[in-house]
Amino acid sequence: MGTLTLCINRRIKDIIGSTTLAITAKVNELKANGHDVVNFAAGEPDFDTPKSIKAAAIAAIEKGLTKYTPTSGTQELRETIAAKFKKDNQLGYKPSQIVVSCGAKHSIFNIIQVLADEDEEVLIPAPYWVSYPEMVKAAGAISKFIPTTAKAGFKITPEDLRRYAGNKTKILILNSPSNPTGMVYSRKELEPIAEFCVKNNIFVISDEIYEKLIYDTQEYTSIGALGKDIFERTITVNGVSKAYAMTGWRIGYAAGREDVMEYVKKFQDHATSNPASISQAAAVQALKEPEDGIRAMRDEFRKRRDLMAAGLKDVSQISYVLPQGAFYLFCDFSKLGFSEQIARQILNDVKVAAIPCDSFGAPGFIRLSFATSAERIQEGTKRIKEWIRQQAAC
Repeated sequence: MGTLTLCINRRIKDIIGSTTLAITAKVNELKANGHDVVNFAAGEPDFDTPKSIKAAAIAAIEKGLTKYTPTSGTQELRETIAAKFKKDNQLGYKPSQIVVSCGAKHSIFNIIQVLADEDEEVLIPAPYWVSYPEMVKAAGAISKFIPTTAKAGFKITPEDLRRYAGNKTKILILNSPSNPTGMVYSRKELEPIAEFCVKNNIFVISDEIYEKLIYDTQEYTSIGALGKDIFERTITVNGVSKAYAMTGWRIGYAAGREDVMEYVKKFQDHATSNPASISQAAAVQALKEPEDGIRAMRDEFRKRRDLMAAGLKDVSQISYVLPQGAFYLFCDFSKLGFSEQIARQILNDVKVAAIPCDSFGAPGFIRLSFATSAERIQEGTKRIKEWIRQQAAC
């Protein structure tokens, strides 16, 4: 018999594994071996899912709601999502325009596969969430990165769009609040971006998964709410993972023009079918919950943000822009070397886990999550400062 030659699909062959998931696996390995690791790598709230949401899932099991649902989600959940969009975002989506998927990541993947054809361009502001370019690769499309700076608050402008958009541009991905930078676009900043996308017939994927976790302002604007024309070109993505501490339940959703979402549904028909029926029942309860719990979690995250920022404020070798949302402090470590090497050394030397942002389009930067207790934040920042002092002494 001849030797089996492994031939992988050319689009899949070039996909890079998730840095975040790889570091999380390393943290779990170190903890299993008895090491005291401070985890600043977490991309999820450290709070438990509220009891009322758990109870709704248990009730769904006891009622026998354990069968297939429509691919796009139960009618009850899609109606609840439509009501949420109307109340929170001033977006008038019908249930038929909504597709529920296995997390917001899955929703974005579906949309890119449906909208981005081979050799078409997807504009991605950098720094960006690590998975966006890999999703574009899977579609055979081309990622075109728009660099941003700390001075500009890591935000793009219409001038940036004019410079980087071209005849092949199909999609702009906007993530506000942002992972990893924590920046939030204001209405004033979004209006000219929307105008540009309408004029140039560019679709917008608006990733709003951190929408409920914003600090220092009460304002949050969904770009799709800025007018009929941009509404027609926007696919709004959200989910229950971050706001309700439901990362493991895997419920995200997307809404957009009906013809686009019909193709998203067809694509999902042959990928996963419906998300878990029990998780959908829990998501209905989550979206109907009073927002007291969200506000309490947000207020705690704000305190932790300020604590972490204060702990690293006087370290001359690093800098950061105070995040407006999400739960990450995005730090410039470039004076100390390459971020992957630094993150590896900090983990090995002082057992603090952090995410190097080379694969987020930001070489030299490291993402520190404050989704952990105040005590661990104090301990972790203390270890990082001590490690930096040791490096300076060498």
